[in-house]
Amino acid sequence: MRLPIAIGAFLVASLSLSSQVMSESPTQIAQTSVSASYKLGQLKTNQRLWNRQKIFNYRYTLSNNCFCIPEFRGPVIIEVRNGITTSIKSVNTGKAVNLELLKKYTTIPKLFNLIKNTINSTESELTVQYNPKLGYPTQINIGNLAADAGVFTTVVNFQEIP
Repeated sequence: MRLPIAIGAFLVASLSLSSQVMSESPTQIAQTSVSASYKLGQLKTNQRLWNRQKIFNYRYTLSNNCFCIPEFRGPVIIEVRNGITTSIKSVNTGKAVNLELLKKYTTIPKLFNLIKNTINSTESELTVQYNPKLGYPTQINIGNLAADAGVFTTVVNFQEIP
């Protein structure tokens, strides 16, 4: 008589363990989609704010904190004229940096695209801060830097240029 009770208790315990795991998955999915929806809303709001400024000539200093090659980390000064990147120079050396190396980071619209693509991929963690006045991203954290698998990007010294 005790054997069926023991088997029943084991089965109930097993079901409760697996139901806990199963119940977390939809919750995580819901949190991810809410989070992605919220992030897309933030992105669109700030992108509209940026577009209203009609700034086509500007420069900014970009730095990437990551476990990657020094040229990618920067800091670099990126100059944009008529919406097209005209130069990328190392802050430390003043020398030109390969445009291809930083092509996803070379204009404010490209930074918006980087954020959008990361949100849509749902593969990476993402946090973004935007400039409240102009809307451009000031910090983009993709992935997990502590696990050597992320990139923390900062945009500082933004200037509109004539």
